[in-house]
Parts: sequence; structure tokens; C-alpha cells
Amino acid sequence: MYFSYMLSPEYMSVKEKISEELLLEEQVVKQNEIVLFNDDVNTFDHVIDTLIDVCDHTAEQAEQCSLIVHYNGKCTVKTGEYKDLKPRCSKLLQAGLNAEIV
Repeated sequence: MYFSYMLSPEYMSVKEKISEELLLEEQVVKQNEIVLFNDDVNTFDHVIDTLIDVCDHTAEQAEQCSLIVHYNGKCTVKTGEYKDLKPRCSKLLQAGLNAEIV
């Protein structure tokens, strides 16, 4: 029973306590995703340009996402808090893309 006291919260180091608190905070923040769906209307160039503009993708990211959407039918294009994703998703929809927040 010598080691049992070392595992109790009052004997945790400051670094351990901060790490534990940060992990708890990360679990509390709800992460949502914008999922982009394939369609037969939009060109690759339009999808790529829109992802760069709206989701702050690099050209390479946007191209990869457009290919994933084309071949798999959908792709998560942005992850974050709902309040950040809502206006982005609205802009994707206004640009004629098919997207939703999950």
C-alpha cells in the first residue's frame, strides 16, 4: 500500500494537474464537422476554389477533398465548433455545394 498515496489527487504534480484539466476541457468542447456531398452539377474547379475560399484549405487540401467527395460520395471538409462552422456551411450552400454540419 506504499504507492497508493502517490496516486491520489493531492500528490499530483502541478504539471499533471494542468494536463488533466486540459484533457477535461478538450472533452467538453463539442467538435462538429462540415460534410460535403457529391453532386453531378459542380465542377472540380468550382469545388476546389470554394473550399479554398470558405474553409481556408490549401490548394492541395481542396483538391484532395474534391477527389474524396467524387469517389466516396462525401468528405469531412472542416472540423470545429458549431459557431465557426455555421457561417462556413452557409457559404458552401450559397455557392451551390451540398453540405451539412454533423
